[in-house]
Amino acid sequence: MRKSSFSMWKGMTMLELKGIWKNYNPGSVNELCLFQDFNLTVRDGEFVSVVGSNGSGKTSLLNIICGSIEIDRGQILADGTDIGRQKDFLRQRRIGRVYQDPSKGTCSGMTILENMSLADNKGKPYNLGRGVNKAKAGRYREMLRPLNLGLEDKMNVSVGSLSGGQRQALALLMATMTPVDFLILDEHTAALDPRTAETIMGLTDRIVGEKRVTTIMVTHNLRYAVEYGNRLIMMHEGKAILDKSGEEKARVNAEEIMGIFNRISVECGN
Repeated sequence: MRKSSFSMWKGMTMLELKGIWKNYNPGSVNELCLFQDFNLTVRDGEFVSVVGSNGSGKTSLLNIICGSIEIDRGQILADGTDIGRQKDFLRQRRIGRVYQDPSKGTCSGMTILENMSLADNKGKPYNLGRGVNKAKAGRYREMLRPLNLGLEDKMNVSVGSLSGGQRQALALLMATMTPVDFLILDEHTAALDPRTAETIMGLTDRIVGEKRVTTIMVTHNLRYAVEYGNRLIMMHEGKAILDKSGEEKARVNAEEIMGIFNRISVECGN
């Protein structure tokens, strides 16, 4: 496991999923009860990598946490407060999310400066003032400089003209510009070429360490799941069939995870 800069959890439970049930297409021929009394606890400061085959429940898990899909039964507790019926736009005030598609985390028709100004104003009233505070441009440049992507010199360039890697790096930075309790990474390197993906993972590790933000990362890259974070969960048919953290996680290797994948595939007749 890569030696990351973040600390282990501080002993306080940050996020709990209790008795979660989610049934898709009820009453139809395509009915699927994906989660049945599903439970998960994510402690403060954990960096959790989640792997699993297509349909295992990885993305549904993230959508349930973020409020993109409603649960049928159960509780979603953040610091002991049930947010399970809270609207997704309210949850976003304390959640930063980066998607697989680099275009989803930024506004393509706006400049880098305008995008960062919007992100900097997350959760604050907009009123009728100026949308862009140019006095903050210098601070934004200093935030972009460590990315080593030259974005600090493109403040007035439209985000839509950036490469996928530049855009994803910007989306990751914007997701954590304001204080958030949780960082949700939804296969955020899957659409990138290998070299750029490595850059984004390095940036991810640095940001998680510096912000000490509780992070859940869904990934198809088993090496990233093994190398990054302090906890590894494998999903299958709505269940966590593998859950390793701390020293146990440090002893896991990609070959072992691939072996479990292959065994499940054979058992499922694939």
